Amino acid sequence: MPKRVALYGGITAGAAIMLFPFLWTVVTSITPDGSLAGGPTLLVEDPTLEAYSRLLEAMPMARIVVNSFAVAIASTLLQIVTGTMAAYAFGRLQFRGKNVVFALYLATLMIPLQVLVVPLFIQMTRMQLNDTYFALIAPTIASAFGIFLLKQAVESVPRELDEAATIDGAGHLRIFARIIVPLVRPAMATLAVLAFMASWNSFLWPLVVIRSPELMTLPLGLATLQGQFTTEWNVVMAGSVVSIVPIAIVYLLAQRHIIAGMAHTGIK
Repeated sequence: MPKRVALYGGITAGAAIMLFPFLWTVVTSITPDGSLAGGPTLLVEDPTLEAYSRLLEAMPMARIVVNSFAVAIASTLLQIVTGTMAAYAFGRLQFRGKNVVFALYLATLMIPLQVLVVPLFIQMTRMQLNDTYFALIAPTIASAFGIFLLKQAVESVPRELDEAATIDGAGHLRIFARIIVPLVRPAMATLAVLAFMASWNSFLWPLVVIRSPELMTLPLGLATLQGQFTTEWNVVMAGSVVSIVPIAIVYLLAQRHIIAGMAHTGIK
C-alpha cells in the first residue's frame, strides 16, 4: 500500500509539473496587464479576454490559423502517401542496392534542418518558389523517419497474405491497396500525428522562406508579437494558447493510435 501511494503521488507530482507551464500560459493570457514582474502565478484578479481581442486586431489570426492548418494537413497527407509507398518498396520488393538506398535514407536523419536551410533556400530561389505555399510544404513531402516507421509496419504483415493474393492474380498495386494499407493503419495514424505536430510547430523554415504576411503560419506570427523594447506578454500568451489548443486536441484524440502504432511497429 505505501508503495502504491508513493507511485500515485509521484505520478501526480510529475503531471502537475508538466501542466504548470500550460496553466501559466492560459492565466497570463487573461491577466489584465500581462506583467511578469511578480513571477509565475495562477491567481488572477479581474481576469479579462482583452488580450485575445488585441491579438485579433494586431494580426489576421484567422488567415494565419488557416495557413497553418492547410500547410500541416498537406504536409501530413504527402508524407503518408510517399512514406507508405516507399515502405512497401523497401519492405516487400527485391531490387539491387535496396539496403544501401535504405541506409542512405536513414543517414539523412542525422542531418539537422539548420544544415539544410541554405541549400534549400537556394534551390527554392532558383525555382522561383520562395514566398509560396509550395515552398513551405516542399521539404516535408517525404520523411525518412516516416519511411522507417512504416517499413517496420509493412514487414510485420505476414508475407503469406501477399502470396495468397498473388495466387489469386493480384499485382503489387492491388496487394498494396487491399492488404498492406489496411493492416498498417495504426502506424499511418502515428506518422500522421507526428507529421502534423512537426509541421504545425515549424518555425525556422517558414522564417527563411516566407516574406508575405498573408502566408505566415502560427509560429512565425507569434514571433512578430515580441516588441523591440517592450512585450505585451498577455497578448503573446494569448497567441500561444491559440497555437497550443488545436495541436493538444489532435494529440489527445489520436493518443491511442500513437500507442497502437508504436506497439505495432515494435519501436520503443
